[in-house]
Amino acid sequence: MQTLSNTFQIRVYYEDTDAGGIVYYANYLKFCERARTEWLRTLKINQSFFLEQNCGFVVRHVEMDNLASAKLDDLLTVTSTISEIKRASLRFTQQITNEQQVCLCKVEVVVAYVNLLRGKPCAIPNTILGALKGVS
Repeated sequence: MQTLSNTFQIRVYYEDTDAGGIVYYANYLKFCERARTEWLRTLKINQSFFLEQNCGFVVRHVEMDNLASAKLDDLLTVTSTISEIKRASLRFTQQITNEQQVCLCKVEVVVAYVNLLRGKPCAIPNTILGALKGVS
């Protein structure tokens, strides 16, 4: 399988930090979520469309390794790579770096495509798989 990757930049705002101006650890997961969502948006994958059909991606598994701290006003880059595509799930490997290219956080996320009414995994639609396979 070819490597599927994308980058997304995000600025650290006051609301992202604790009283000391350091990014609160849970916000790294939010940054990663935004990066994955915006990547799908650039591929013309509208998650609202699938939600209207009572299907969508849900996080099944997360591993996060915090290596260093981001601070107020830092410009961060989230690099996302799809490391595995299965019938009903995607595995993302994500890394957050600062402007000095220091890796601050590594995240591995498995998202499952789920029928939200039944609460059960279902096959990822070909429209999504086709868009992902078209990424160079």
